[in-house]
Amino acid sequence: MPQDPAPPGCPLPSQPDDTGLTVINISPPQPVDDYREAMALADSAARNYLGASMLIAWYDRDRDFESPQHASECHQDSAVPGYVDYGLSHGATLKVVIELGRFVFFYMPVEL
Repeated sequence: MPQDPAPPGCPLPSQPDDTGLTVINISPPQPVDDYREAMALADSAARNYLGASMLIAWYDRDRDFESPQHASECHQDSAVPGYVDYGLSHGATLKVVIELGRFVFFYMPVEL
């Protein structure tokens, strides 16, 4: 009899539920110099799309650095990086992707 590949209670890794998430892809004509320049582009896009917003999570592939720090440590066997799960589970409605994922930023709207 074939054995189930995952024991009950241990779901197989799956893609995150990004229902309601808007994705803005930005590919400037010249590559950005660093994280700070990428964040300025992402902040501007978030302001234009959401108005007042808060940055929840981000990833910098150049330095392989994420925020919140160590979010992916609990996701080592997961299909979803920790910063993505954190952003989605904490109210992100906007994802700004710079240079095909070199930098990724998650934002949520803020009421003033």
